[in-house]
Amino acid sequence: MGELKKKAYGKINLGLDVLGKREDGYHIVKMMMQTVDVYDTLTFLKTEGSDITMTTNHEGLPVDENNLCIRAAKLLKDEFHFEGGVSIHLEKRIPIAAGMAGGSADAACVLKAVNELFELGLKKNELMERGLTLGADIPYCIMGGTALSEGIGEKLTRVSPMPTVNVLIAKPPVDVSTGKVYSALDSLESYEHPDIDGLMEAIEAEDVPVIAEKMGNVLADVTMPMVPEVKTLVDFMESHGAIRAMMTGSGPTVFGIFEDENQMEECRNGLEKLDSCENLYGTRTIV
Repeated sequence: MGELKKKAYGKINLGLDVLGKREDGYHIVKMMMQTVDVYDTLTFLKTEGSDITMTTNHEGLPVDENNLCIRAAKLLKDEFHFEGGVSIHLEKRIPIAAGMAGGSADAACVLKAVNELFELGLKKNELMERGLTLGADIPYCIMGGTALSEGIGEKLTRVSPMPTVNVLIAKPPVDVSTGKVYSALDSLESYEHPDIDGLMEAIEAEDVPVIAEKMGNVLADVTMPMVPEVKTLVDFMESHGAIRAMMTGSGPTVFGIFEDENQMEECRNGLEKLDSCENLYGTRTIV
């Protein structure tokens, strides 16, 4: 097998809490992660020689070792010294700098594909261990589905799957610095913590209205003043049929949960006319 094509799925945070900060600067988090059916497509081709090369349809992305995809492939190449190289082509669809772990999802996809292409025999947990050396979100992106993420994101627990719901995802035409968002949170004396345990119980009970009620993102209160478009999108979705809308990650992407697909499509049509919306996807949660 010399060629392989795989999908790299994005994620949303159904819940995101920050519990503290370690001495090394990493924040201690408690998050409920969920895969969504928005994905990049990566094509892998075995090549002669030992080079690892990359192309992409997105002009703004680096294709050298500044890209996690190259670093992920090189990580396995340096460890296993397999014969031959690999050419990677990335068709980017997940918004960049959007709180959806797009870069981590791509790197996770590379680890899985190189393992398969070169028959390295690594199990999922072994790939996750290696992925953690590249980024805290990569182990989750290898796991996928519905999971509780703790520590700095590396402690993962598979939980009951999220009921399949309609999800509308919208990104404003701005980017957010994750570092600035966390610094703004650190400057607060106190903040309200979302009920992650209650959210997990609601997911287990498959109670979508209670899931929506329990969802929360502690970072939203500091991102919204920086990016007013986030609140604009949240308000628009909730006034057009979403049972709940919320920012994912450190932003600025917003997602809304809809029980009715027709309402989701009507909301999507309305958002297409707004200047505060750039990338827009009507999709579903997946496991």
